[in-house]
Amino acid sequence: MKTRRTFLAALLLLSAAPAALAAPPQPRGGKLSGVTKAYIDRAVRPGDDFDAYANGAWRKTAQIDPDRSSAGLGVELSKINEARNADIIASALAAKAAPGSDRRKIADYYRAYVDTAGIEARGLAPIRPALRAIAAIKDRRALSAMLGARLRADTDPFNNNNYSSSHNLFGLFVSQDLNHPTRNVPYLMQGGLGLPDRDYYLSSEPQTLEVRNAYRAYVAKVFRLAGFSDPEARADRVLALETRIAAAQADIVASEDAHRGDNPWTRADFPRKAPGMDWAAFWTAAGLPRQQDFIAWQPAAITKLSGLVASEPLESWKDWLVFHRFDAAAAVLPKAFDDARFEVFGRQLDGTRQQRPRDKLAIAAVNAALGDEVGRIYASRYFPASSKAQIEQMVKNIVAAFDARLARLDWMAPSTRAEARKKLAAIKVGIGYPDRWRKRPAWAVRADDPLGNLERSELAIYRYHLGKLGHAPDRDEWWMTPQTLNAVNLPLQNALNFPAAELQSPHFDPRFDPAANYGAAGSIIGHEVSHTFDNLGSEFDSVGRLRNWWTKADFAHFQQAGKALAAQYEAYEALPGLHLKGEQELGENIADEAGLTAAYEAYHASLRGKPAPVIDGLTGDQRFFLAFAQSWRSKPRERALRAQVASDEHAPAKWRVETVRNLDAWYPAFQVTPGETLYLPPDKRVRVW
Repeated sequence: MKTRRTFLAALLLLSAAPAALAAPPQPRGGKLSGVTKAYIDRAVRPGDDFDAYANGAWRKTAQIDPDRSSAGLGVELSKINEARNADIIASALAAKAAPGSDRRKIADYYRAYVDTAGIEARGLAPIRPALRAIAAIKDRRALSAMLGARLRADTDPFNNNNYSSSHNLFGLFVSQDLNHPTRNVPYLMQGGLGLPDRDYYLSSEPQTLEVRNAYRAYVAKVFRLAGFSDPEARADRVLALETRIAAAQADIVASEDAHRGDNPWTRADFPRKAPGMDWAAFWTAAGLPRQQDFIAWQPAAITKLSGLVASEPLESWKDWLVFHRFDAAAAVLPKAFDDARFEVFGRQLDGTRQQRPRDKLAIAAVNAALGDEVGRIYASRYFPASSKAQIEQMVKNIVAAFDARLARLDWMAPSTRAEARKKLAAIKVGIGYPDRWRKRPAWAVRADDPLGNLERSELAIYRYHLGKLGHAPDRDEWWMTPQTLNAVNLPLQNALNFPAAELQSPHFDPRFDPAANYGAAGSIIGHEVSHTFDNLGSEFDSVGRLRNWWTKADFAHFQQAGKALAAQYEAYEALPGLHLKGEQELGENIADEAGLTAAYEAYHASLRGKPAPVIDGLTGDQRFFLAFAQSWRSKPRERALRAQVASDEHAPAKWRVETVRNLDAWYPAFQVTPGETLYLPPDKRVRVW
């Protein structure tokens, strides 16, 4: 929901220190408003710029930390989370727990990561076995086997900068079959790029060219630091190969289209449809020697990438493999490698001025490797049963509001309506943490082996996902940990996950009046519910099968509304000459508009006909919309904003706030009138649902 959408966005739709944020004293006998009036800029008319009105005073004084790419509520919440996770790690360090226990793994992973003296002393010794294996590649079969051996579970395959799909030519996603809901299959996904998106290689715009040049310099520096000959020539070969990989890839919009991804291939299809790779060697090395059925999510890209294995010089591939081994391991190699990587992915891409402190990076690394182990402790400490019960009731109310909206839509045929309501009724919602924790294959954590810990963690999660093959899908499976600041919709499971960390104050606070809780947490819940019926989610039925359950006329109406919303967002200009990408962001923008609508209607239903109280001089509707807007307060660096527009499926926060202009109730709440910038005549307000 907060972060970029993924296949945990195409097939998993996302939504993004003190112990708690400070709140004013609670008035006797009443509830807190949940709105910080000091953030409001009274010099701005709400109808001209609602984000600037709700957050303008805050933004004027907000400072971006030098080790951050933005300031805002997301950063504030991440600091709270960081402090909580630090306490969990500190407890593990003090526990002197038995080897192999969760606390001992947490402690040893952290110890290894922060032991920078040990990392410097070991130098390149930990990575040399991998380098020798790459140097030993003598032919295409050996190359194919190496590429297969490096295949890893891809739980974020649209993000080419994650471990799996940036450091490997392909990623593997294991989940329910698009067409056969009773079985799991492996989805093969495109990968191979070091930069976040193909456009960074193919665009001629000055900003992307600057990033590309910095990336090439980084590649050369890696080879230089590693003691390889001809680092500049090697960097040229790597960049040339990645440029060809980028040209072979499908773009973000095409990759989000489930019908384009619905390509069942058998094992025998790969050599015929994607010649060039030695697929037998690839699948055997990948641990799938007998798997027969696959789905090729980006088939044209798979064909072209396989062709590159045959057509590109073996030495180019070996240089590419070497570079990505170093890039993947940079954080646990001598500091010079980590610093070189930060120059591109921190300073150049996001404008971040300095690297985060090592202990903060270690907290994130422990969570990435041992998310479930940390999560079990996090859930027990920081998510009370009372909050879980209240949020479950909010979810029921919002789902009911969405259902009531479906029931009264005048443009929807009875057959389409019946299928939509059936799907809504079948949604499985997880709040806070999973009922059953997943079990990964055993893997060792050593206090003196940070690189080995990283690699063993990735291999264990890969084997966990392979272990799902041959078994029926688990609709209760969680794809996020409790300490994750995000939420997700899973179309294949027809399920939602709302982690505990996302449901903390001020998103949700039992001290707040319902208007604020529905405006902030409720809009998040509504957003994820609405993903069930966005431009991708609407393609799946109640059991997660890819199936058209629409009448032709209804689908045409739905698509027309989507086009209108895309056009609305494409008109927004993030920076001079830089417009938002309405089609790329469409699913998220549909979920924002429909989710906010459902949350608003659920809030009013929760009043049971009683008038909302006026608190701090604000009506219930004003508090609802202001809580929503203030939950998205953000101040990004310019480079980070450019990177988000280029490669994220979410609109930047400011323009997510402006979706209020599509809701009729917002206009009287703030006396918005014709002539104001955000004003839309009633017939121009986009209502997808």
